[in-house]
This record gives sequence, structure tokens and C-alpha cells, in this order.
Amino acid sequence: MLLAAPPHVSLATYHQDYSPLGDSLGLSSLVAILPLVVLFILLGALRMTAWKAALISLAVAVVIAVGVYSMSIADTLNSGLLGAAFGFFPIMWIVINAIWVYNLTVETGHFDVLRRSFASISDDQRVQAILIAFCFGALMEALAGFGTPVAISAVMLIALGFKPLKAATVALVANTAPVAFGALAVPITTLSGVTGESVNDLGAMVGRQTPVLSVFVPLALVFIVDGKRGLRQTWPPAVVAGVVFGAFQYLSANYWSVPLADIIGALAAALAILVFTRFWHAAEGYVETDTDDDGPAPAAGTGGTRVATDTQPVVRDTPVEVFRAYAPYLAIIVVFVLATRVPAITGKPPKGVGESGTGLEAATRIVNWPGLHIFNAAGDPVATTFKLNYLSAAGTLLLLSGLITMAVLKVGAGAGVRAYGATLKQLKTAILTVMLVLALGFIMNESGQTTTLGLWMAGAGAAFAFLSPILGWLGVAVTGSDTSSNSLFGVLQITAASKADLSPILMAAGNSSGGVLGKMISPQNLAIAASAVGFQGKEGILFRRVVGWSVVFLAFMCVLVYLQSTPVLEWMVVGK
Repeated sequence: MLLAAPPHVSLATYHQDYSPLGDSLGLSSLVAILPLVVLFILLGALRMTAWKAALISLAVAVVIAVGVYSMSIADTLNSGLLGAAFGFFPIMWIVINAIWVYNLTVETGHFDVLRRSFASISDDQRVQAILIAFCFGALMEALAGFGTPVAISAVMLIALGFKPLKAATVALVANTAPVAFGALAVPITTLSGVTGESVNDLGAMVGRQTPVLSVFVPLALVFIVDGKRGLRQTWPPAVVAGVVFGAFQYLSANYWSVPLADIIGALAAALAILVFTRFWHAAEGYVETDTDDDGPAPAAGTGGTRVATDTQPVVRDTPVEVFRAYAPYLAIIVVFVLATRVPAITGKPPKGVGESGTGLEAATRIVNWPGLHIFNAAGDPVATTFKLNYLSAAGTLLLLSGLITMAVLKVGAGAGVRAYGATLKQLKTAILTVMLVLALGFIMNESGQTTTLGLWMAGAGAAFAFLSPILGWLGVAVTGSDTSSNSLFGVLQITAASKADLSPILMAAGNSSGGVLGKMISPQNLAIAASAVGFQGKEGILFRRVVGWSVVFLAFMCVLVYLQSTPVLEWMVVGK
């Protein structure tokens, strides 16, 4: 039922009712969760194409918003339009330009130079797995995300002699700790957008969770490549990479720059491995000898040899070519440091509608979304603004980095435009999917469906802290995106947190940190990995190889978040 409108509120508004089916919050929750159940079944069980599943689930959310929550069709569709707009800008605006920069390096051949540069650091494939899947994969996650690091890392590992399915497995498991800060922290930006919490606070809190996880991920990669023998012989570089990455991810997220957390962590870890392997070598090296992976994979620790068998002609790249291969990523770092850390350039953003900013933020405008006026059950207005930060947006900074890359790699304007067009064509389905999922999330949020679920789940009390990462894990496992999961469950997390007397920032961060562990088992990511290594249709084999790691890491994250909600680790929580 609708609440009576306060005297100062226009009648052309929508008032959220969190229990539209009467006093039974549980019954209302069963209806509110239907769009998510439909999405999970279509993606997880029926393996439907992501955009089709999102579209059908969106239709279900519209029907429930209109038929059960008494939201007008106009307000419902308008809420979805706001979500779709947010899905394109700033989210997909970042991804489009990040993939474009990567495609420029592929077109000019400098991606191969980069691969050979990594291979020259060590001929031990256990170290290569850490360097490429964990360090370089984290860099790719930072710049693009959305399956890109899995595909690129798997292909690079195969080029270095890894068996296809093992390469895919390593790439999937490695794509965990960096995910929350992927695509220049798009998941955290999205989480901030739907919850209203500060990007810096959310980034800092996630930066006190995933760095702990990162210590163990390289050790898992070494075990996948060479089992117990690999752990005995190669644990030192694995620990170095995990600790250095985690330390710099924490420092960046808490003190320097949330969008650059993965970039700084990845480069620091790669540099640490480069220096460490100059003084340390395993007692025995490890190189795969049989790249025929058509049948069941051998058990971990078998199928390799301690004798290098590389018979390919050696290609020696000039220092200039190596510099050019790294130049795009150096350009991104320089541009982002100047744009986000130099006050005279960064400026100050506007604080509200109609206000002006300074520096790059001078062009930023915050506007009320036309025709959308929503109030919560207490009669307070629900924010329905849209931020247009044309110059300071991460996607725009990536576009500028791409223009610099074109100059360094000597790419002509015509070739750059063609590469951009090819990138748009490559990402058209991803763009549609993300916009549909964000539309679904915004309709559920604005109509009150998500709050209904949060109020119901808050009944778990303090135990909700343990369940928080599981929600994020489930969301990413089904949607394939930490961004989408945060959009779907962000408001639910903080609603449940407020009712259970838990930190909203901790629970929201728990959603994102738990979500990173669902990435490796999501049907979309499994399909990307299988396709990258030429084993389409064997997603089931990959799933069985990685699901154990996903569950074990998830249990670890649940315990960590729960302890952070108690006096044991409460000192780790932002604001405590």
C-alpha cells in the first residue's frame, strides 16, 4: 500500500512500500526476489545468452514493480532508463576505451613484444604463471576487466607452452583478488552509485579485504601448475608476488588512488618478481612437454619436465620496441596520476545539482533525472541524480591515454578510428548486457524490491556479516560481473547492515570482495576462457577444476568479513 504523501511533496511522485503484500515481509520478499531467481536460472541452469537473460529478468522486475509495488509504468521504465544510462556512462565508457588501447597494441604487434618480455624474466612456467596470470592479469583487469584478463592471460600462457586447459584454469583462478578494483574500480564506482557511500571509503574497505586474499592466490597458481612439488620449490616468488601486490593494493586503495589500486599493485608485484628472480632460482625448473590436452588433464604436478624444450627461434626485441610495448600502460599511469593527484588539474567536483566545479571538474554537471521523483517509506527523497563528468571520467582519461599511445606506436588517425570501430563491434553485446543488468538493478532499487529483501535478510542479525560475501559471490557467479553484482545487491547489503547494527561500508565492501570469488565459476567467464584456448564446449571440465578453489577462498572471505564485524578485527573497518 502507498504511504500518504507529505504536505510538501507533489502528487507526481512514487512512495516506496517495503511490504506491499501486507504484514508478511517474508511473502513480499519471495516476490521481490523473483527477478534475481529468473536471472540465476536463465544464466546458471539454462545457460541462456547473458543479454537475453537480463532482458527477460528486466521484464519480470517491471511487472513486479508495477503490479505488486504499485509503481507507475512511467516511473518504472524511467528508473530502468536511469540505470541503463549509468551502465553506459561511466561504466562501459571505461571498458570501451580500455579495450581500444589494448587493441592498438595487438594491431601494431607490440602485444607480442610484451609477451616476449615477460617470458625473458624466467623460463620456469610456475614463475611465468605468477607473472602473467597474476601480475599482468591484474593489470588487464585494472584496465578493462569483464573477462579480458582471462582471455589474454590464457592465450599468453599457451604461447609459452602451457597446456590449453591448464592455461585456462590458471587464468581463471588468478582473476580474483584484482576484480573488485577492475576496469579502474568500476565495481566500486557502481557500488557507490547505488548505495550513496563514498567511493574512497568503499575502496579503502575493500582494500582491507582483497589484499589478504592476494597473499594466497599465487600459491594456488603454483599448485595448479605443478602440485606439491611446485609449492615446495616455488613458494618464495609466490609469496613475494602476493605480499607485494596486496601491500600496494592496500596502500593505493587507502591512501593514493582507488582507480589505480590494481595498476600500482600489479606493476609493483611484477617488478618485485623481476628483481627477486635475478637472485633466486628454483632447484629444478619446470616446463610442460606435452601440449596435447584433448583428454582429461593429468593430475597437478605431473605432465611436466625439468628440462626446457623450447625449439622456437629466438626473437630479440630492441629496447625501443620494448619501451613502446610498455608505453600504453605507462601513459595510462601518468595521465591518471596527473588527473587525479595534482590539485591544480584535478580541481574540486560540484557538490550538488546546479553547482560548478574547478579544474577538470569544471565541465562536470550533476542533474536531476527528468521526471523521476521517489520518496522512501519515511518520506525522505531518494537520490535520482546523474553525474556527467565529461573530462574527469576514467573513460575519458583512457581515451586520452589511447591518443598518446597512437603517437608512441605511430598509429595513424585512420587506423585508430578503425580500431575504435572494431572495438565497439567487439563489445556491442557486452554493452547491451551491462546496460540491461543496471536497468534491472535500478528498477529493483527504486521500486523498493531490494530494500524489501534487505529488511528480510536483516533478520539474521550479526550472522549477516558472514553471509554478506556469499551474496556477492552468488551475484558474480551468475552475472559474471562484480559490477553487476554490486548493482543488484549493494542497496540490499547496506539495508540489512543498518537493521542488524552492522557497518554499512563493511557489508557493501563484503559484497564486492566476496563477488570476486564467483568470477572463476561464472558461465560467462568459463565460456571466455574455453573459447580463448580453443576448447569450446568443455566449460564443464573447467568448472570442476576451479569450483573447489572458489568455495575455499569464499569461506576464507566470509570468516574475514565476519571477524571484521566483531571486536577481533573491528580495527580494520573504515571509520572505526
